[in-house]
Amino acid sequence: MKTNYTYSFIILIVILLFCFVLNISLGSVSIPFSEVIGCLFGTTDNNTWQIIITDFRLPKAITAILVGSGLGISGLLMQTLFRNPLAGPFVLGISSGASLGVAIVILGSGLFGGLFASILISKWSIVIAASLGSFLVLLAVLAVSSKVRDTMAILIIGLMFGSITAAIVSVLSYFSTAEQLQQYVFWGFGSLSNLSWEELLIFIGIYGLGIVLSIFSIKGLNAFLLGDNYAKSLGLNLLQSRFIIIFATSLIAGTITAFAGPIAFIGLAIPHLTRQIFRTSNHKVLLPAVFLFGAIIMLICDSIAQVPHSDYTLPINAITALIGAPVVIWLLVKQRKMMF
Repeated sequence: MKTNYTYSFIILIVILLFCFVLNISLGSVSIPFSEVIGCLFGTTDNNTWQIIITDFRLPKAITAILVGSGLGISGLLMQTLFRNPLAGPFVLGISSGASLGVAIVILGSGLFGGLFASILISKWSIVIAASLGSFLVLLAVLAVSSKVRDTMAILIIGLMFGSITAAIVSVLSYFSTAEQLQQYVFWGFGSLSNLSWEELLIFIGIYGLGIVLSIFSIKGLNAFLLGDNYAKSLGLNLLQSRFIIIFATSLIAGTITAFAGPIAFIGLAIPHLTRQIFRTSNHKVLLPAVFLFGAIIMLICDSIAQVPHSDYTLPINAITALIGAPVVIWLLVKQRKMMF
């Protein structure tokens, strides 16, 4: 990492810590800031506040960091691999596969009826269904990527997988009840507040594997920026590198979708925001910078979505788009071109 980026990273880390503490401090129950710090260090005497911070707000804030950083890194991997500024973490149909799995559980539960349907629609069944849907699409994309050498063809095939799954979801929706449709729509809003510590540990484990694979892909990512021929001249195994990048993206994005729902905008916009600010294409700098930016933006969006001191919680998907899209438009108009 270049020395002149050190202060930038220090500033981002300080902002991340501030947003993290701020996010934990805000909520429907007003807790003094000193008590929030006390709850974090286990020095408070108020058991109710301790439970609120430890069991609800802290897991939600950690989830926000994982989701924001993970989607940002997934978007960076896809934009670099396909050399396409419009590519995002769900471009391979991973989100669509997860949505199809959840749709089969929620919208198709009416076919089973009675007690079995009520057992089928549970928190873990939805997570497992989303994971299986993402995994099956991942297997299909990996099978295709081993046969097709053109990355643009893989991109188009991923979009086609998305179209197929969307069509199946539409058919299921047509035969579903209003209650089932409402439950499926609510899942589609995305949520950061439904994870227990046990679920969060599973989330972190799979997410961590994807991040490790991303770090090992840095050399390949830098080589892909200059084209396949240049990458070959460096002795890079294109098929293997492409496989690892796609697998890492699918692990991260699929896990996020399974546990938090399909959260839009972050994966597409954060890499562009980072490039505009850091003015570099070196992934040794971009990868940690995107991690920090994604985590910060998601914490800010979640703080706004939970409407502090109110019982209302807005859909996180709506907040990420309403806040982020105008910022990206402003940056692109100001810079007059998209750095890539």
